[in-house]
Amino acid sequence: MKISKTLIIIFLAASFIGFLDAAYLTVQHYLGTVPPCAITGGCATVLTSGYQKIFGIQVALLGAIYYLTLFLLAVAYLTSSRKIFILLAALATPIGFIASLWFVCLQLFVIKAICFYCMISALTSTTLFATGIMIIINYRKQMLSKVKE
Repeated sequence: MKISKTLIIIFLAASFIGFLDAAYLTVQHYLGTVPPCAITGGCATVLTSGYQKIFGIQVALLGAIYYLTLFLLAVAYLTSSRKIFILLAALATPIGFIASLWFVCLQLFVIKAICFYCMISALTSTTLFATGIMIIINYRKQMLSKVKE
């Protein structure tokens, strides 16, 4: 039995969008520029705040690594049909969701500015988390139906 293809496609798309977003911010950071922020207007404030790094590592770089890892695990599942890959990816999604929740709270209540790119990341993290839960539920249902047979 396979995990729902629709769930895998959503997972791949969200992780790829998250990677592009975080990689863009990482490149901009290392180029020493702040990307334009026409929609929310707070990108410069957020991206130059003291919260842009964790243990000296830029948050967007950590995000890019996270999203790329999830994307590659999903691709590994598609190419090998080994469920362990997609289950590991699904089990890792709470990390990104909790991190995004933390950073959104920081933006709203501490920094008092909203970064459009950070909101894209929060949306993709939330999508991945919800999809990860559905993948795990789908897998558990398959395992339970196998046991009943």
